[in-house]
Parts: sequence; structure tokens; C-alpha cells
Amino acid sequence: MEGSFQPMVDGDSFIPGPGTERHYRAVLGLFATGVTVVTTVGAKGPVGITANSFASLSLDPPLVLWAPARASRRFAAFASATHYAIHVLGAEQFALGRHFARDGLDFDLPGVERGAEGVPLLTDCLARFECRRRAVHDGGDHVIVVGEVLRAASREGAPLIFSAGHYGSFATTKD
Repeated sequence: MEGSFQPMVDGDSFIPGPGTERHYRAVLGLFATGVTVVTTVGAKGPVGITANSFASLSLDPPLVLWAPARASRRFAAFASATHYAIHVLGAEQFALGRHFARDGLDFDLPGVERGAEGVPLLTDCLARFECRRRAVHDGGDHVIVVGEVLRAASREGAPLIFSAGHYGSFATTKD
């Protein structure tokens, strides 16, 4: 079954684990997500990473979460960060997401600012959440970082979407 994806027919199922990793990843990929860039300040300066593991958690208090992978070279900076910013990318910002997927230390970009806590802030993103770490929980090969939102900003536009290994945009339909 490794390397191939079989459609579910009448409740077909499999047990995720050794030998089914690719199949499991393909099934997870059927859930479309937005694309974010998370930024913080690490021991050697500003650090960024592209992530799609972002979700809202609570309105009162305002909490969000995301989950960096333990295998990431940038993991230590994000797992220990007391402040960070989550930037939701617009449909036209694929290049920005790709930039931080490849190099998390290159902030030689136009319009990068510093937030009140010194965190690098990317301009013109669809939404931005400036956060203070509230908790970090074990999440297997990831950790779950819960942040309290200190400030939020947004603009009009369509989100950049990631699904089944591809990037795209979102089109609305009318009922």
C-alpha cells in the first residue's frame, strides 16, 4: 500500500503506522488548510517557518495554536519562543511561503517591521496574530504551541490554500 492511494469504498480503512505513512499523509492532505508563516527571534536573530498547522482555539481568552515539527532545524527557536507572530498568507503570496519553507533566516525582504516584543512582522499578509506563548504540549513528532493573541490585524483578500500537496486559492459559491 506504500506509495499508492486507494479510495475509501464502503468504509474501507487502514491502520496508520509503519508501512502506511505515505497513505496516511495523503489522507490527511485531503483536509485543505491555509498557509502561514510563523516568525520569532531566536538565539541568532529573526527566524521564520512556513506552516499549515494553525488553528483557532478560543475566543475568550483569545487563543490560537500551531504545531512545529521536532525534526525541523528551526524547532528549538519556536518551541522555546515566548513571543511569535503567525501570518496568514493571501493567495498571491505563494513566493513568500516558499521563501520561508526554504530559508528561515533570510529576512532581507521589503517591509519587514518589528513588533512591540521585537518579533519580526511581515507586511501585507491576509491576517496577522501577535502572540505570547501560553503553553507547549507534546504532540508526537510535533509540539503543540498555544498562544494568547495580543494583537491581530487583517486585510481583504483570498487566502492561500494547501491541499493534497498543492497550493491554490479559494473561490466562494453562492447557495
